[in-house]
Amino acid sequence: MKTETSGNAAFQHHTEPVQRPDPSPWLLWWSGIGFTMAIAFIGYGVAQIPGPDRVGSMACSIILAVIYRQIWGYPKTLKAGIDFSGKKLLRYAIVLYGLKLNIDIILNQGLPLLARDAFTVAFAIVLTVVIAKWMKADVSLSLLLGIGTGVCGASAIAAASPIVKAKEEDTAIGVGIIALMGTVFALIYTVIRPLLPLSGMEYGIWSGVSLHEIAHVALAAAPAGQDPLAVALLAKLGRVFLLVPLSFVLILWMKKRSNGKMDAETKTSFPWFLVGFVIMSLIGSYIIGDYVKVPHSVLSGIGNLSHFILTAAMVGLGLNVSFKALRTKALRPLITMTIVSIFLSGVTFLSMLFI
Repeated sequence: MKTETSGNAAFQHHTEPVQRPDPSPWLLWWSGIGFTMAIAFIGYGVAQIPGPDRVGSMACSIILAVIYRQIWGYPKTLKAGIDFSGKKLLRYAIVLYGLKLNIDIILNQGLPLLARDAFTVAFAIVLTVVIAKWMKADVSLSLLLGIGTGVCGASAIAAASPIVKAKEEDTAIGVGIIALMGTVFALIYTVIRPLLPLSGMEYGIWSGVSLHEIAHVALAAAPAGQDPLAVALLAKLGRVFLLVPLSFVLILWMKKRSNGKMDAETKTSFPWFLVGFVIMSLIGSYIIGDYVKVPHSVLSGIGNLSHFILTAAMVGLGLNVSFKALRTKALRPLITMTIVSIFLSGVTFLSMLFI
């Protein structure tokens, strides 16, 4: 009997299913971050191909993320890491991005351009909101597109979205639309440039005060020569500079919109990452080079790192996009942004002729 019982016990022991321990939350967290970075790496590779190189690595990566979501679904086990990429990494990238903003150049050489830049920011945002209401377009997404159009494309959308409490899918869709439209307009600029009654420097200023992304400005202005390209980037830099005061205006607007009822759902938290952005800008403008010597290769590496982190963050946002939401929400904001971009190009062009 003992032998039989022992045999049965042994048999039962070997046939019981093996209980595997659940993966560590930390492992899943790191896996989620690694997943967004893997897609970002692939996006960088795709952006080297002629054609996709026109829209850049950020747009390629977010498109890949959206495609992944539609085919394989959202990887829920990696949600914590993906959310970290889409929120926290986003802010860290904005902070590092501040090193690219040379405040000294703007204050010493670009003050005359700031008036044009301020007009661009105000015109784009106000006109976008007005047309969006008229077309009954999604207000939140349209506001992000207006900010991206007026300031500096995807970076401005990324910085403003937590302030205005935008949904992650709105942020991702907005970045995709900005990348698409900005590329289209930059290519149009390069085609019509020889036909325009503008000098090379005037064309550079027009490109810098009207196009969406820094990459779009560079794409459009480079064929005009080194000096037009330099002044175009300077004009664009002024719009990036205006992101900081605009952010505080948005904070006040959000507080006013809540009518003083600042509960957990409506409270607008202070965007400390923008303080980091300003600090990094001051360091890059007045400390690095003057007091601290940093090799150009290191600065270039930091710039590449900030761009990659921002790209990985955009992947995190792209994984939250569904084509259903894209169909139902994006069409009217896209039309709105197209109209605004046409008006912005036209008005700023006329200003170059008469002002």
